[in-house]
Amino acid sequence: MTPGARLAAAIEVLDRVLAGDPAEKALTNWGRASRFAGSGDRAAVRDIVYDALRRRASAAASGGALTGRGLVLGLCRSAGQEALFSGEGHAPAPPRPEEAGREPSAAERLDLPDWLVPDLRQSLGADFGAVAEALRSRAPVFLRANLLKTDVAGAVTALAEEGIVAHPHPLAKTALEVTENARKIQTSRAYRSGWVELQDASSQAVVGALPLVDGMKVLDHCAGGGGKTLAMAARARLKLLAHDANQRRMADLPDRAKRAGVTVSLTERPEAAAPYDLVLVDAPCSGSGSWRRDPEGKWRLTPEALDQVVATQAAILDRVAKMVRPGGSLAYATCSLLGRENRGQVEAFLTRHPGWRLQRDHAFTPLQGGDGFYLALLQGS
Repeated sequence: MTPGARLAAAIEVLDRVLAGDPAEKALTNWGRASRFAGSGDRAAVRDIVYDALRRRASAAASGGALTGRGLVLGLCRSAGQEALFSGEGHAPAPPRPEEAGREPSAAERLDLPDWLVPDLRQSLGADFGAVAEALRSRAPVFLRANLLKTDVAGAVTALAEEGIVAHPHPLAKTALEVTENARKIQTSRAYRSGWVELQDASSQAVVGALPLVDGMKVLDHCAGGGGKTLAMAARARLKLLAHDANQRRMADLPDRAKRAGVTVSLTERPEAAAPYDLVLVDAPCSGSGSWRRDPEGKWRLTPEALDQVVATQAAILDRVAKMVRPGGSLAYATCSLLGRENRGQVEAFLTRHPGWRLQRDHAFTPLQGGDGFYLALLQGS
């Protein structure tokens, strides 16, 4: 496909997304219907689509409309590539006079939902502008070196043998940032053999901060795909259980655990195995810290949905507090940048449960390289 044809394909996909289809579904359907598109073409179209979603507000202003064509035209204008709208071959038609667009306003250049800006500004303080700008760009690709099977240097060497360039990242001692050939990772021997796992560096740092020692009974209460479960298993010999309200999210976890060389038990009723020495709650949240990876999330979040997720977080904390042994630990984490989901949620919990105390907490932002994350370590009486 020519560069212009890739733009036209991205326009088609974005129109489906704006009509309500999830981006991954729209991309998959386009790929199935476009057998002529090679792997490089599909990757390029995907990149255009996600860049447009990250910069939806500013691109729509520059391109003259909140449509697939307007978003892609706006991206091209900002990159000095408007000439790709030539109408030649399969390229999009040249811009019409009514598509002149305009300079984005200061608010549009943030590429954030207007209603959420005050909360984010208050939560991030002096870092607000820099974080907003970081969220407009792609996230780095990170791997976790599985120290049960190799060390960081060994993982770097194994990846390099297959043309994948990775370097240690300071956020976590297991973190590797991939700078070349990231799309080869999942077919690489290092990945298939369990030497490395895809995991954000901030997520790894959260696990690295947990007070894990051999012999502990640990529950990953909101395990999802199990990234943190596996990272905990690699840190210490644990009796490790994983739970998620949607059991299907954990469908791949047994195979991933086998590949990683660890043992994890899945449970639908975590109370049955209580008490635990440590419970990790990686709670459902706004996802604002990971909007570089999931830019759809920031445009689909509503005030009502945020209120609901905050209520859900509180209910989960109240539930799991009963599962922690006396003197045990509760680790509360979110991939959110919002104070009401982070320190605000912890303070509300402590008010409801005066026997608990906050040992320490830490907030990560994209300015440190990884996703935005928050971790609070709580101890019961």
